[in-house]
Amino acid sequence: MGRTYFVEEGIGQYLTELSTKVKPYVTGLLIGQCSPQRDYVIRAVRTPPKEQQQEESLGPPKLASLDEEWITTHASQVSRMLPGGLLVLGVFMIATPELAKDGQNALRKLIFSVEKSLSKRRLWKPAEEEVSDRAALQICSATKKVVCRTYDVQDPKSSAKPADWKYQNALTASWVALGCTVNVNIHIPLLATSPNHDLEKNTKNGLNRWSKQIEDSVFLINGQVKDEDTELLEGQKKFRGNTQPSTQISDVKVLTQLCQGASPRSTATVQVCSGSINLRGAVKCRAYIHSNKPKVKEAIQALKRDIINTLSDRCEILFEDLILNEGPQKKSFGREYHVLPQRLFVPVAGSSVMLSDYKFGDEAAGEIQERFVEMLDQPVQAEDMHIAEDISTVDICPVADSLSDTEQAQLAKATLLLKLQQNMGLVVAAAVAVLASIFSFNYFSD
Repeated sequence: MGRTYFVEEGIGQYLTELSTKVKPYVTGLLIGQCSPQRDYVIRAVRTPPKEQQQEESLGPPKLASLDEEWITTHASQVSRMLPGGLLVLGVFMIATPELAKDGQNALRKLIFSVEKSLSKRRLWKPAEEEVSDRAALQICSATKKVVCRTYDVQDPKSSAKPADWKYQNALTASWVALGCTVNVNIHIPLLATSPNHDLEKNTKNGLNRWSKQIEDSVFLINGQVKDEDTELLEGQKKFRGNTQPSTQISDVKVLTQLCQGASPRSTATVQVCSGSINLRGAVKCRAYIHSNKPKVKEAIQALKRDIINTLSDRCEILFEDLILNEGPQKKSFGREYHVLPQRLFVPVAGSSVMLSDYKFGDEAAGEIQERFVEMLDQPVQAEDMHIAEDISTVDICPVADSLSDTEQAQLAKATLLLKLQQNMGLVVAAAVAVLASIFSFNYFSD
Protein backbone atom coordinates (compact mmCIF):
# COMPACT_ATOMS: atom_id res chain seq x y z
CA MET A 1 0.00 0.00 0.00
CA GLY A 2 1.32 3.47 -0.92
CA ARG A 3 1.74 6.47 1.32
CA THR A 4 -0.99 9.02 2.01
CA TYR A 5 -0.34 12.76 1.76
CA PHE A 6 -2.65 15.07 3.68
CA VAL A 7 -2.46 18.43 1.95
CA GLU A 8 -3.41 21.92 3.13
CA GLU A 9 -6.57 22.90 1.24
CA GLY A 10 -5.14 26.22 0.06
CA ILE A 11 -2.47 24.35 -1.94
CA GLY A 12 -5.16 23.05 -4.30
CA GLN A 13 -6.18 26.61 -5.17
CA TYR A 14 -2.52 27.66 -5.58
CA LEU A 15 -1.81 24.80 -8.01
CA THR A 16 -5.01 25.55 -9.95
CA GLU A 17 -3.96 29.18 -10.40
CA LEU A 18 -0.51 28.07 -11.57
CA SER A 19 -2.05 25.70 -14.11
CA THR A 20 -3.81 28.59 -15.84
CA LYS A 21 -0.47 30.38 -16.38
CA VAL A 22 1.63 27.39 -17.41
CA LYS A 23 3.68 27.83 -20.65
CA PRO A 24 4.25 24.91 -21.34
CA TYR A 25 5.22 23.62 -17.88
CA VAL A 26 6.06 24.82 -14.38
CA THR A 27 7.93 23.03 -11.62
CA GLY A 28 8.09 23.57 -7.87
CA LEU A 29 8.73 22.14 -4.42
CA LEU A 30 6.43 20.47 -1.90
CA ILE A 31 7.14 21.42 1.72
CA GLY A 32 5.87 19.49 4.69
CA GLN A 33 6.55 16.80 7.25
CA CYS A 34 7.00 13.05 7.18
CA SER A 35 5.79 10.70 9.91
CA PRO A 36 5.65 6.90 10.16
CA GLN A 37 1.86 6.82 9.63
CA ARG A 38 1.25 9.64 7.15
CA ASP A 39 2.81 12.66 5.49
CA TYR A 40 1.71 16.29 5.52
CA VAL A 41 2.12 18.91 2.78
CA ILE A 42 1.68 22.45 4.10
CA ARG A 43 3.06 24.49 1.18
CA ALA A 44 3.76 24.25 -2.54
CA VAL A 45 6.30 26.70 -3.98
CA ARG A 46 6.93 27.22 -7.67
CA THR A 47 10.47 27.41 -9.04
CA PRO A 48 11.34 31.10 -9.57
CA PRO A 49 11.70 31.90 -13.30
CA LYS A 50 15.13 32.70 -14.68
CA GLU A 51 15.70 35.91 -16.65
CA GLN A 52 16.87 34.09 -19.79
CA GLN A 53 14.04 31.58 -19.63
CA GLN A 54 11.84 33.68 -21.92
CA GLU A 55 14.45 33.60 -24.68
CA GLU A 56 14.85 29.82 -24.36
CA SER A 57 11.09 29.30 -24.57
CA LEU A 58 11.00 30.45 -28.21
CA GLY A 59 11.88 26.92 -29.41
CA PRO A 60 9.65 23.81 -29.22
CA PRO A 61 8.80 22.86 -25.60
CA LYS A 62 10.86 19.99 -24.17
CA LEU A 63 11.24 18.68 -20.63
CA ALA A 64 14.87 17.96 -21.50
CA SER A 65 15.45 21.72 -21.17
CA LEU A 66 14.64 21.62 -17.44
CA ASP A 67 17.35 23.49 -15.53
CA GLU A 68 18.18 20.90 -12.89
CA GLU A 69 20.85 23.04 -11.22
CA TRP A 70 18.47 26.00 -10.88
CA ILE A 71 15.79 23.81 -9.26
CA THR A 72 18.21 22.15 -6.80
CA THR A 73 19.67 25.57 -5.86
CA HIS A 74 16.16 26.80 -5.16
CA ALA A 75 15.56 23.74 -2.94
CA SER A 76 18.75 24.48 -0.98
CA GLN A 77 17.73 28.11 -0.44
CA VAL A 78 14.21 27.13 0.63
CA SER A 79 15.48 24.50 3.07
CA ARG A 80 17.32 27.26 4.96
CA MET A 81 14.00 29.01 5.54
CA LEU A 82 12.30 26.01 7.13
CA PRO A 83 12.13 25.49 10.91
CA GLY A 84 12.72 22.10 12.49
CA GLY A 85 10.30 19.36 11.48
CA LEU A 86 9.74 20.74 7.98
CA LEU A 87 11.58 19.62 4.85
CA VAL A 88 11.39 19.56 1.08
CA LEU A 89 9.46 16.30 0.73
CA GLY A 90 8.87 16.32 -3.00
CA VAL A 91 8.56 18.15 -6.29
CA PHE A 92 5.62 18.95 -8.53
CA MET A 93 5.15 19.63 -12.20
CA ILE A 94 2.21 21.14 -14.06
CA ALA A 95 2.54 20.43 -17.78
CA THR A 96 0.57 20.42 -21.01
CA PRO A 97 -0.79 17.06 -22.29
CA GLU A 98 1.96 16.90 -24.92
CA LEU A 99 4.62 16.77 -22.21
CA ALA A 100 2.73 14.56 -19.76
CA LYS A 101 4.24 11.26 -20.96
CA ASP A 102 7.77 12.40 -20.07
CA GLY A 103 6.70 14.04 -16.82
CA GLN A 104 7.36 11.17 -14.40
CA ASN A 105 10.88 10.54 -15.73
CA ALA A 106 11.69 14.24 -15.31
CA LEU A 107 10.21 14.29 -11.79
CA ARG A 108 12.13 11.18 -10.75
CA LYS A 109 15.38 12.76 -11.89
CA LEU A 110 14.59 15.99 -10.03
CA ILE A 111 13.70 14.17 -6.78
CA PHE A 112 17.06 12.41 -6.62
CA SER A 113 18.98 15.57 -7.62
CA VAL A 114 17.25 17.66 -4.95
CA GLU A 115 17.84 15.04 -2.25
CA LYS A 116 21.52 14.70 -3.21
CA SER A 117 21.97 18.48 -3.04
CA LEU A 118 20.25 18.77 0.35
CA SER A 119 22.03 15.79 1.92
CA LYS A 120 25.45 17.29 1.09
CA ARG A 121 24.75 20.23 3.37
CA ARG A 122 23.48 18.24 6.36
CA LEU A 123 25.59 17.75 9.45
CA TRP A 124 23.28 14.99 10.70
CA LYS A 125 22.46 11.54 9.39
CA PRO A 126 18.90 10.27 8.83
CA ALA A 127 17.77 7.56 11.24
CA GLU A 128 17.42 4.02 9.87
CA GLU A 129 13.68 3.94 10.52
CA GLU A 130 13.14 7.37 8.97
CA VAL A 131 10.76 7.78 6.02
CA SER A 132 12.83 8.11 2.84
CA ASP A 133 9.98 8.29 0.31
CA ARG A 134 9.63 11.57 -1.59
CA ALA A 135 6.60 12.70 -3.57
CA ALA A 136 6.40 13.34 -7.31
CA LEU A 137 3.19 15.22 -8.13
CA GLN A 138 2.17 15.63 -11.76
CA ILE A 139 -0.80 17.74 -12.88
CA CYS A 140 -2.15 18.08 -16.41
CA SER A 141 -2.82 21.75 -17.18
CA ALA A 142 -5.71 20.86 -19.52
CA THR A 143 -7.60 18.11 -17.67
CA LYS A 144 -6.40 19.05 -14.12
CA LYS A 145 -5.76 15.35 -13.50
CA VAL A 146 -3.52 14.79 -10.46
CA VAL A 147 -1.09 11.85 -10.28
CA CYS A 148 0.99 11.38 -7.13
CA ARG A 149 3.79 8.81 -6.88
CA THR A 150 6.68 8.29 -4.49
CA TYR A 151 10.31 7.26 -4.85
CA ASP A 152 12.66 5.94 -2.16
CA VAL A 153 15.62 8.33 -2.28
CA GLN A 154 17.80 5.85 -0.37
CA ASP A 155 17.50 3.43 -3.28
CA PRO A 156 18.90 4.77 -6.61
CA LYS A 157 17.02 1.99 -8.47
CA SER A 158 13.72 2.78 -6.77
CA SER A 159 10.63 2.50 -8.93
CA ALA A 160 7.48 4.62 -8.63
CA LYS A 161 4.84 3.69 -6.06
CA PRO A 162 1.28 5.10 -6.12
CA ALA A 163 0.31 7.53 -3.34
CA ASP A 164 -2.93 9.15 -2.18
CA TRP A 165 -3.26 12.95 -2.34
CA LYS A 166 -5.99 14.21 0.03
CA TYR A 167 -6.86 17.84 0.77
CA GLN A 168 -7.70 18.84 4.33
CA ASN A 169 -8.80 22.13 5.84
CA ALA A 170 -6.75 23.75 8.66
CA LEU A 171 -4.13 21.02 8.48
CA THR A 172 -1.68 22.64 10.92
CA ALA A 173 -4.25 24.24 13.24
CA SER A 174 -3.34 22.08 16.25
CA TRP A 175 0.31 21.35 15.53
CA VAL A 176 2.76 21.55 18.43
CA ALA A 177 5.65 24.03 18.50
CA LEU A 178 8.84 23.48 20.47
CA GLY A 179 11.22 26.34 21.16
CA CYS A 180 14.59 26.74 22.86
CA THR A 181 17.57 29.06 23.14
CA VAL A 182 21.00 27.48 22.79
CA ASN A 183 24.11 29.29 24.01
CA VAL A 184 26.96 28.71 21.58
CA ASN A 185 30.66 29.03 22.38
CA ILE A 186 32.60 26.94 19.87
CA HIS A 187 36.38 27.09 19.59
CA ILE A 188 37.76 25.70 16.32
CA PRO A 189 41.57 25.47 16.15
CA LEU A 190 43.47 26.05 12.91
CA LEU A 191 46.35 23.59 12.74
CA ALA A 192 49.75 25.10 12.00
CA THR A 193 50.82 21.92 10.18
CA SER A 194 47.83 22.05 7.81
CA PRO A 195 48.83 22.75 4.18
CA ASN A 196 46.04 25.30 3.74
CA HIS A 197 43.67 27.12 6.03
CA ASP A 198 40.28 27.04 4.37
CA LEU A 199 38.15 28.88 6.94
CA GLU A 200 34.88 27.50 5.61
CA LYS A 201 36.11 23.91 5.61
CA ASN A 202 37.61 24.23 9.11
CA THR A 203 34.39 25.79 10.39
CA LYS A 204 32.36 22.92 8.97
CA ASN A 205 34.67 20.39 10.62
CA GLY A 206 34.28 22.18 13.94
CA LEU A 207 30.50 22.31 13.57
CA ASN A 208 30.53 18.59 12.81
CA ARG A 209 32.11 17.90 16.19
CA TRP A 210 29.69 20.29 17.90
CA SER A 211 26.69 18.65 16.22
CA LYS A 212 27.60 15.35 17.88
CA GLN A 213 27.38 17.14 21.24
CA ILE A 214 23.89 18.33 20.37
CA GLU A 215 22.90 14.81 19.31
CA ASP A 216 24.04 13.50 22.71
CA SER A 217 22.37 16.28 24.73
CA VAL A 218 19.52 15.85 27.18
CA PHE A 219 16.29 17.71 26.32
CA LEU A 220 13.87 18.87 29.03
CA ILE A 221 10.36 19.46 27.67
CA ASN A 222 8.49 21.86 29.96
CA GLY A 223 11.03 21.03 32.68
CA GLN A 224 10.71 17.24 32.36
CA VAL A 225 12.77 14.45 30.87
CA LYS A 226 10.31 12.31 28.93
CA ASP A 227 10.72 8.79 27.62
CA GLU A 228 11.33 8.92 23.87
CA ASP A 229 8.68 6.31 23.07
CA THR A 230 5.85 8.05 24.95
CA GLU A 231 3.36 10.33 23.23
CA LEU A 232 4.32 14.01 23.29
CA LEU A 233 0.75 15.10 24.06
CA GLU A 234 0.10 12.43 26.68
CA GLY A 235 -2.11 13.80 29.45
CA GLN A 236 -3.00 16.96 27.50
CA LYS A 237 -6.56 17.78 26.50
CA LYS A 238 -7.33 17.76 22.80
CA PHE A 239 -9.96 20.20 21.60
CA ARG A 240 -11.96 18.90 18.67
CA GLY A 241 -13.72 21.00 16.07
CA ASN A 242 -11.35 23.94 16.45
CA THR A 243 -10.12 25.02 13.02
CA GLN A 244 -8.45 28.25 14.17
CA PRO A 245 -4.67 28.11 14.44
CA SER A 246 -3.93 27.50 18.13
CA THR A 247 -0.37 26.25 18.42
CA GLN A 248 0.61 24.51 21.62
CA ILE A 249 4.08 25.80 22.50
CA SER A 250 6.47 23.70 24.58
CA ASP A 251 9.52 25.25 26.23
CA VAL A 252 12.64 23.11 25.88
CA LYS A 253 15.93 23.27 27.75
CA VAL A 254 19.03 21.72 26.21
CA LEU A 255 21.61 20.21 28.56
CA THR A 256 24.90 19.45 26.80
CA GLN A 257 27.31 16.94 28.28
CA LEU A 258 30.59 18.23 29.64
CA CYS A 259 32.41 15.05 28.72
CA GLN A 260 31.96 13.17 25.48
CA GLY A 261 32.82 9.61 24.65
CA ALA A 262 31.07 6.27 24.45
CA SER A 263 33.71 4.57 26.62
CA PRO A 264 35.18 5.67 29.97
CA ARG A 265 38.67 5.70 28.42
CA SER A 266 39.64 8.55 26.13
CA THR A 267 42.82 9.82 24.52
CA ALA A 268 44.05 13.41 24.45
CA THR A 269 45.54 14.80 21.26
CA VAL A 270 48.24 17.47 21.30
CA GLN A 271 48.06 19.70 18.23
CA VAL A 272 50.13 22.72 17.24
CA CYS A 273 47.77 25.58 16.34
CA SER A 274 48.51 29.06 15.16
CA GLY A 275 44.99 30.36 14.63
CA SER A 276 41.40 29.78 15.64
CA ILE A 277 37.77 30.44 14.81
CA ASN A 278 35.39 31.22 17.66
CA LEU A 279 31.61 31.19 17.34
CA ARG A 280 29.75 32.90 20.18
CA GLY A 281 26.16 33.85 20.82
CA ALA A 282 22.69 32.57 21.66
CA VAL A 283 20.55 31.12 18.87
CA LYS A 284 16.78 30.75 18.87
CA CYS A 285 15.52 27.43 17.59
CA ARG A 286 12.03 26.22 16.78
CA ALA A 287 10.43 23.00 15.56
CA TYR A 288 6.90 21.98 14.65
CA ILE A 289 5.36 18.55 14.96
CA HIS A 290 2.02 17.15 13.78
CA SER A 291 -0.75 16.45 16.32
CA ASN A 292 -1.52 12.85 15.26
CA LYS A 293 -0.14 11.10 18.37
CA PRO A 294 3.45 12.33 17.89
CA LYS A 295 6.19 10.61 19.86
CA VAL A 296 8.64 12.49 22.08
CA LYS A 297 11.43 11.07 19.91
CA GLU A 298 10.02 12.76 16.78
CA ALA A 299 9.76 16.14 18.52
CA ILE A 300 13.27 16.06 19.99
CA GLN A 301 14.75 14.93 16.68
CA ALA A 302 13.07 17.84 14.86
CA LEU A 303 14.44 20.36 17.38
CA LYS A 304 17.94 18.85 17.35
CA ARG A 305 18.08 19.23 13.60
CA ASP A 306 16.92 22.82 13.74
CA ILE A 307 19.68 23.65 16.26
CA ILE A 308 22.32 22.09 14.02
CA ASN A 309 20.88 23.48 10.78
CA THR A 310 20.45 27.07 11.96
CA LEU A 311 24.09 27.52 13.00
CA SER A 312 25.43 25.69 9.95
CA ASP A 313 23.21 27.73 7.60
CA ARG A 314 24.30 31.03 9.15
CA CYS A 315 27.97 30.17 8.69
CA GLU A 316 27.29 29.21 5.06
CA ILE A 317 25.48 32.51 4.48
CA LEU A 318 28.32 34.47 6.11
CA PHE A 319 31.00 32.84 3.95
CA GLU A 320 28.89 33.36 0.82
CA ASP A 321 28.58 37.04 1.75
CA LEU A 322 32.34 37.33 2.34
CA ILE A 323 33.07 35.79 -1.07
CA LEU A 324 30.64 38.19 -2.76
CA ASN A 325 32.03 41.27 -1.01
CA GLU A 326 35.72 40.43 -0.65
CA GLY A 327 36.36 37.81 -3.35
CA PRO A 328 37.40 34.16 -2.95
CA GLN A 329 41.13 34.96 -3.09
CA LYS A 330 41.02 37.43 -0.21
CA LYS A 331 43.48 36.58 2.57
CA SER A 332 43.45 38.24 5.94
CA PHE A 333 46.44 38.55 8.22
CA GLY A 334 44.82 40.27 11.15
CA ARG A 335 42.15 39.37 13.62
CA GLU A 336 38.62 39.67 12.24
CA TYR A 337 35.18 39.87 13.81
CA HIS A 338 32.08 39.05 11.80
CA VAL A 339 28.45 39.14 12.83
CA LEU A 340 26.39 36.12 11.92
CA PRO A 341 22.99 36.89 10.36
CA GLN A 342 20.12 37.05 12.83
CA ARG A 343 17.17 34.72 12.56
CA LEU A 344 13.69 36.07 12.05
CA PHE A 345 10.33 34.31 11.94
CA VAL A 346 7.37 35.15 9.72
CA PRO A 347 3.79 33.85 10.15
CA VAL A 348 2.02 32.20 7.23
CA ALA A 349 -1.59 33.14 6.58
CA GLY A 350 -4.04 30.43 7.64
CA SER A 351 -1.35 28.35 9.33
CA SER A 352 0.08 28.04 12.82
CA VAL A 353 3.53 27.29 11.39
CA MET A 354 6.04 30.13 11.04
CA LEU A 355 8.77 30.18 8.42
CA SER A 356 12.16 31.77 8.99
CA ASP A 357 14.96 33.65 7.27
CA TYR A 358 18.28 35.30 8.15
CA LYS A 359 19.08 38.99 8.15
CA PHE A 360 22.36 40.88 8.27
CA GLY A 361 22.34 44.12 10.24
CA ASP A 362 22.55 46.32 7.13
CA GLU A 363 19.77 44.52 5.24
CA ALA A 364 16.53 46.44 4.78
CA ALA A 365 13.13 44.89 5.40
CA GLY A 366 12.39 45.25 1.68
CA GLU A 367 15.20 42.84 0.80
CA ILE A 368 13.73 40.19 3.13
CA GLN A 369 10.28 40.72 1.62
CA GLU A 370 11.69 40.29 -1.90
CA ARG A 371 13.39 37.07 -0.85
CA PHE A 372 10.16 35.61 0.53
CA VAL A 373 8.36 36.40 -2.72
CA GLU A 374 11.16 34.97 -4.86
CA MET A 375 11.90 31.84 -2.82
CA LEU A 376 8.53 30.99 -1.28
CA ASP A 377 6.11 32.90 -3.53
CA GLN A 378 4.85 34.40 -0.28
CA PRO A 379 4.29 38.15 0.26
CA VAL A 380 4.97 39.26 3.84
CA GLN A 381 4.46 42.51 5.71
CA ALA A 382 7.40 44.24 7.35
CA GLU A 383 5.56 44.39 10.69
CA ASP A 384 5.12 40.59 10.61
CA MET A 385 8.87 39.92 10.60
CA HIS A 386 10.03 39.14 14.13
CA ILE A 387 13.78 39.13 14.85
CA ALA A 388 14.14 36.38 17.41
CA GLU A 389 17.56 36.98 18.94
CA ASP A 390 20.54 39.17 19.72
CA ILE A 391 23.73 39.28 17.68
CA SER A 392 26.03 36.23 17.40
CA THR A 393 29.65 36.69 16.29
CA VAL A 394 32.47 34.89 14.52
CA ASP A 395 35.95 35.74 15.75
CA ILE A 396 38.60 34.66 13.21
CA CYS A 397 42.29 34.62 14.15
CA PRO A 398 43.80 33.35 10.87
CA VAL A 399 47.36 32.25 10.22
CA ALA A 400 49.80 34.68 8.67
CA ASP A 401 51.48 33.56 5.46
CA SER A 402 54.89 34.72 6.68
CA LEU A 403 56.05 34.07 10.21
CA SER A 404 58.94 35.84 11.91
CA ASP A 405 62.17 33.92 12.63
CA THR A 406 61.23 33.69 16.33
CA GLU A 407 57.73 32.39 15.52
CA GLN A 408 59.18 29.85 13.05
CA ALA A 409 61.63 28.64 15.68
CA GLN A 410 58.85 28.32 18.28
CA LEU A 411 56.66 26.46 15.79
CA ALA A 412 59.51 24.08 14.85
CA LYS A 413 60.26 23.46 18.53
CA ALA A 414 56.60 22.81 19.32
CA THR A 415 56.30 20.43 16.35
CA LEU A 416 59.48 18.62 17.44
CA LEU A 417 58.18 18.30 21.00
CA LEU A 418 54.89 16.97 19.68
CA LYS A 419 56.74 14.31 17.61
CA LEU A 420 58.93 13.44 20.61
CA GLN A 421 55.83 13.02 22.79
CA GLN A 422 54.25 10.77 20.20
CA ASN A 423 57.46 8.76 19.81
CA MET A 424 57.88 8.49 23.59
CA GLY A 425 54.35 7.15 23.77
CA LEU A 426 55.26 4.46 21.24
CA VAL A 427 58.49 3.62 23.10
CA VAL A 428 56.68 3.31 26.45
CA ALA A 429 53.95 1.20 24.86
CA ALA A 430 56.56 -1.07 23.26
CA ALA A 431 58.45 -1.39 26.56
CA VAL A 432 55.27 -2.33 28.40
CA ALA A 433 54.48 -4.92 25.74
CA VAL A 434 58.00 -6.44 25.99
CA LEU A 435 57.87 -6.56 29.80
CA ALA A 436 54.43 -8.16 29.64
CA SER A 437 55.64 -10.82 27.24
CA ILE A 438 58.74 -11.55 29.41
CA PHE A 439 56.56 -11.78 32.52
CA SER A 440 54.06 -14.11 30.87
CA PHE A 441 56.90 -16.28 29.49
CA ASN A 442 58.52 -16.61 32.92
CA TYR A 443 55.17 -17.15 34.63
CA PHE A 444 54.11 -19.94 32.33
CA SER A 445 57.62 -21.43 32.34
CA ASP A 446 57.44 -21.76 36.12
